[in-house]
Amino acid sequence: MNAYDKDLGGAGDLAVVRYGDGEMTVLRPGRYVICAVSGGKIPLDDLRYWNPVLQEAYAGPAEALARWKQLNP
Repeated sequence: MNAYDKDLGGAGDLAVVRYGDGEMTVLRPGRYVICAVSGGKIPLDDLRYWNPVLQEAYAGPAEALARWKQLNP
């Protein structure tokens, strides 16, 4: 078993990411980021939705849409 076989764990695994238009830059390596809507952990390899203006990550399209609706009533 190696470090990546373990369950998503402690704060040391939290990545710091700068979100851009269609790309992201990892500023501090880690295994996951936190969803701005649900508060859940998103494995960095699974991250597909974010907002570059707000610098927020979203677990999926439902969370991204919920945040958009919140900002655009």
